[in-house]
Amino acid sequence: MFSKFQNHIVSRFPFLEGKKIFLAVSGGLDSMVLLHLFQQLPYEIAVLHCNFQLRGLESFGDQDFIQNYCDQNNIPIFTTQFDTEAFAKDYKLSTQVAARELRYSWFYELLETENFDYIFTAHHADDNLETFIINLTRGTGLDGLTGIPEQNDKIIRPLLPFSREEILKYAEENNIEWREDSSNASNKYLRNKIRHDLVPILKEINPNFLNAFQKSQSYLQESKEMVEDASIMIYQQVAKEVGDDIHFDLNQLKKLPNYKSYLYQWLNEFGFVAWNDIYDLVDGQSGKQVFAAEFRLLKNRNTLILSPISEEDEREEYQINENEEDVNFPLKLKLCRVDDITIDSNKSIFVDAEKIQFPLVLRKWNEGDVFHPFGMNGQSKKVSKLFKDEKLSLIEKEKTWILSSDNQIVWVVGIRQDERFKIENTTNKILKIELQ
Repeated sequence: MFSKFQNHIVSRFPFLEGKKIFLAVSGGLDSMVLLHLFQQLPYEIAVLHCNFQLRGLESFGDQDFIQNYCDQNNIPIFTTQFDTEAFAKDYKLSTQVAARELRYSWFYELLETENFDYIFTAHHADDNLETFIINLTRGTGLDGLTGIPEQNDKIIRPLLPFSREEILKYAEENNIEWREDSSNASNKYLRNKIRHDLVPILKEINPNFLNAFQKSQSYLQESKEMVEDASIMIYQQVAKEVGDDIHFDLNQLKKLPNYKSYLYQWLNEFGFVAWNDIYDLVDGQSGKQVFAAEFRLLKNRNTLILSPISEEDEREEYQINENEEDVNFPLKLKLCRVDDITIDSNKSIFVDAEKIQFPLVLRKWNEGDVFHPFGMNGQSKKVSKLFKDEKLSLIEKEKTWILSSDNQIVWVVGIRQDERFKIENTTNKILKIELQ
């Protein structure tokens, strides 16, 4: 397997020469094999390990195991601990989604602070198959059927061509130790149900099912690329960019036998969800509109015009005094003292009132803004990096407001609270701030 892996790295990722690489290592079979493989390659590596504190002492056992391995092999290691369940509860996320958000936010932060270039994870062919089936059961397009990408920005998954069976065989042949995650044996999670119950049946029907699946995904990827190429070519014939707007020529559009598919391909990234309304707009009355959160689509005679929803006010700062309970502009905020915390969504925060200094300032974000995201154990983070992690568009960034106290960020409004103002056991006065 090592020779196959080495050739795969050289052929698929030639740009890695001279780069610094983080390896995400949980302590399980897959990540320990990934680490062992890279120890034999001429790259500068360091290990990243997240303790999500979801399995009690077992989680700390994983952390100790990785720490000892790296110490014995002189491998630099960075570790962190998250209160994942609290984060998931606060932001109404599933445990798995919360862990993913915390993990990748921390990964990208370290890329910047430690001047590393890429992060490698140990996703393999069986993981890809499970993801495909999950997406299939939920309903998906080509994006979902093409599975886990080999590279996504700074994240690279070099084990995707390898099966769990190959990885296990390599570990046994090389006497590699690893930690078993007890949660993998439970069918509590959908992925485990697929892994334990469905995939064995598929492999029983066809012992070479995994290879057949990888071929199918390759064909699907080629089809996806053809669709994207066709979409770009047709876009150039139908669309005209005018300033910040895009004009779609309806006369040209309606000549296409599958124009609805092209509209979906072009408009999906702008956040539209009312697709039937959009399709009706093509033959609708001039002046009718369909709105997304940040954009509108207007029917103007023989043209569909896509445009951002513009800001109405150019002022940059607004003060909120201590006696104000209702703020109506530029956002609708309600401030009130409460006795208990009852978080419904990320549209409200609860802060220690004695840590707040009035007047509060509501302003647009600045490029150099730094805060301490709630749930990140006091680690600092650039607001611009938060926007990148949240995949916000330029328009969304421009519409994001910052609530600050004495030049310290209290809340990236509607997105993330600052850790420094959170409620603690010693808190006497609780202030609820709600975006309405």
